[in-house]
Amino acid sequence: MISKFIKTMRKMAGLSQLELAKRCNISNTTISGYETGYREPDFKTLVNIAKECGFEINFVNKDNEVLNIENIIRKEL
Repeated sequence: MISKFIKTMRKMAGLSQLELAKRCNISNTTISGYETGYREPDFKTLVNIAKECGFEINFVNKDNEVLNIENIIRKEL
């Protein structure tokens, strides 16, 4: 499932696999592996891929409270 998100984000950003790989400092074969589902990125890599494609990753609970990489540090649990 993540593979489809990565490919869609990349295409919407108008980037080739090679361009995205260079921006993320990983190989284009790694990007290809992510997009085909052969490999899965760790969360930090996924956040970086999303950022380079102009997206951000948010988690929204049933009360529409948003938790993302930017505000998680400020949350006190």
